[in-house]
Formats: sequence, C-alpha cells, structure tokens
Amino acid sequence: MPTFAGIDWGATHHQVAAVDDTGVELFNKRHAHTVDGLDALVGRLVELPGLIGVAIERSDGIIVDRLHAAQIAVFPVSPRVSARARERHQAAARKNDRFDAFVLAETLRTDGHRWRALRPSSDLHAELRQVVRHRRQAVESQIMVESQLRETLLAYHPAVVGLFSSVDRDATLAFLRDYPTPNAASHVGEARMARFCSRIGYTGRVPAAVLVERVRTNLLSASDGSVAGHRYAALHLADQLEMFNTQLRAYNRRIDGLLTQHPDHEIFLSFPATGRVIAAELLAEIGEDRDRYPTAQVLLAEAGAAPVTLASGKVQRVHIRWACNRRLRSTTTTWAHVLKRIDPISRTRYLAAMERGATYHGALRAVSASWLRVLWRCWQDGTTYDTARHRPNS
Repeated sequence: MPTFAGIDWGATHHQVAAVDDTGVELFNKRHAHTVDGLDALVGRLVELPGLIGVAIERSDGIIVDRLHAAQIAVFPVSPRVSARARERHQAAARKNDRFDAFVLAETLRTDGHRWRALRPSSDLHAELRQVVRHRRQAVESQIMVESQLRETLLAYHPAVVGLFSSVDRDATLAFLRDYPTPNAASHVGEARMARFCSRIGYTGRVPAAVLVERVRTNLLSASDGSVAGHRYAALHLADQLEMFNTQLRAYNRRIDGLLTQHPDHEIFLSFPATGRVIAAELLAEIGEDRDRYPTAQVLLAEAGAAPVTLASGKVQRVHIRWACNRRLRSTTTTWAHVLKRIDPISRTRYLAAMERGATYHGALRAVSASWLRVLWRCWQDGTTYDTARHRPNS
C-alpha cells in the first residue's frame, strides 16, 4: 500500500506526518533541526513501505538536500495551496505544526498525481544559483546605502552628487574622502582636479575644467554643526559602498567562472542584451530540468509574464500574475528594459502595449513574454539563438 508524507519545516524543528492510501495517519512526530534530528527524520521516512514522496513548503535548503540524498521524492507546495488545503478539514482558522504536517501529507495523497517531483540540481547549477541570489541581495543593499549617502550629501555637500555619473562610483567616493566638506572642495582648482583624476585613474573623458565648474556651481553648505554631523555619517556610508563595490566585482568574477562551465551557458549568452549577469540569472532561475516547463506558456507563468484573467458572468478582468518566481520576473523585466532600447522589434512591441493602455512594467512584460517563448524553444532544443531562424514575435 502506498504511503505519503508531509513536513512542516521550521528553523529549529520539523514536524513530519505520514498517511496511508486511505488517509489514515500513520505517525506525526517532531524532529529537531540537528544532526541527530535530521538523521532520525530521514530514517523514519526511509523505513516507510511504499513511500510516494514528501510534500513540503520549500524547494531548497538543508532538509530538501537530505531528502534528495536519501532518494526520497520531494514535492514543493506553495503556501497558498497548503492554506487552501487546510480549509478542507476545518472551518476555523486554526493552525499548528502537527495539523499542517498532516494536511501536507493528505494533500499529497489526494492531489499529488497532478504534481511533479522536484529534481535535484547539479552541484554546478546549485552553486551558480546561490551566488546569483546572494549577488542580488548585495545589489539591493548597495542601492539602499547609495540612497542614504545621496540624501546625506544633498543635506550638506550637494556638489559631490552631480560631479560624476553616480554616487556609488569609485571616483565619487574618492573625491568625498579627499574633500568631505564644502569648504575643502572650494579649494579645488583645475590643476588639483587634474591631479586627482590622474591619481584615481578616472577615465570618464570629462575635462578637469568641466568637473571644477560642476563643483563650484553646486557648492552649497549648511551650518558648521550640520556639516560636521553629516560628514561623519557620509564617510561611514562611503566605506559601506566601497565594500559593496568590491564584493560585487568579486561576485561578477565568480559568476563568470561558474557560467562558462555550465553546458547551457552558450544558449543564454547567445541572446541579445543578456550579458553575464542576466544570462546567469536566467540560467539560475530557469534551471536544468527541461520537463519542468513542458510548454512555453508554463515558463511564461513561472516568470510572471502571462497575465491572469478573472471572468465571472459579465465581468472580465486581466491583471498581473502574482503567483510566480519573483526573481525570474525581475530578471526578465530588466532584460526587456534593455531590449526595448537596442532591438527595433522589441521597441515596437513595447510602444504598441503602451498605446493599448498598458503600464510601463506591463509593456515590459509583453516584451519579455515574446522573448521567453524563443528562449524556451532554444533551451528545449539545446540550440543557440539565431537571428535568421528565431524571431521574438513568434
């Protein structure tokens, strides 16, 4: 008789339950998130006769890796699905670990024939995925610190903000360290600016005289007390930005090394406007399992590029798909933003969507949807993008 299991995972412990083919609960036990606890949990599942798999509300992590290592099929379940499944068994909004584990096991028994087991990634892809995701977190932190530094500079030393292309540039941070106050910056002339640019290796091709004029035009200052307080904070924020810049360069080098080792890297790099970062993010989030996306429409839904239609009686509405991989949606939106600038067909599609009343991001999703269909075809066939064969509006 087949058996089904469900795990309500946690940071310190996991609740595991199992049911037989008739829905009778076989056990419901709690295991600590320790070496002995996970060994006991996996051992309990391995001993189950006819185990079909385990339902759990996550698709990665230590516990998922341990289950895969024990050759146990893992079925990731969306928290929304499990929340609706709880309503089958009770009317009250009651929730506890024992009940949640049982619901996951019971739902796998009743609905599992419609689900696909999660296939483990190769070690190379798993490392690439984690490095890409950690790089994204570093970028988000860098943007936050850059915004804080910009606001601080605008409050006491606005001449630094518009001097170079952006606040997080190494040249901007170096100028702030050398001239952290408006009074110090007021002594910068053309000769001193030229020596500064030569020392830091500035290659922006803006003459020193133009940079000096930018400084003098925006050389505003607050009171001495405010300048001293803001200066103290600005230099610490500059330290943080410098750290993030160094880390991002290291992340980029690591991504380059991992991406070129993966057998699918040529497919993703062959598309226009991908580059190493976008190609790595696409590969990391789409993965290696071709069966996971049997049709292009499934990939579009995963990327949030396929809208959702709500129709009831005479009412029909179309809105954005929220139930998707938000990392993949962010990457494809960024990709579409670049494509609409360099590709005439993508630009035409973007403008047509805007004329139909779409929002900015809605128009970008229309562009990404057309390219994702081509990417899916090339990915399934194992071929690189060819402008003569593949069209983004196919």
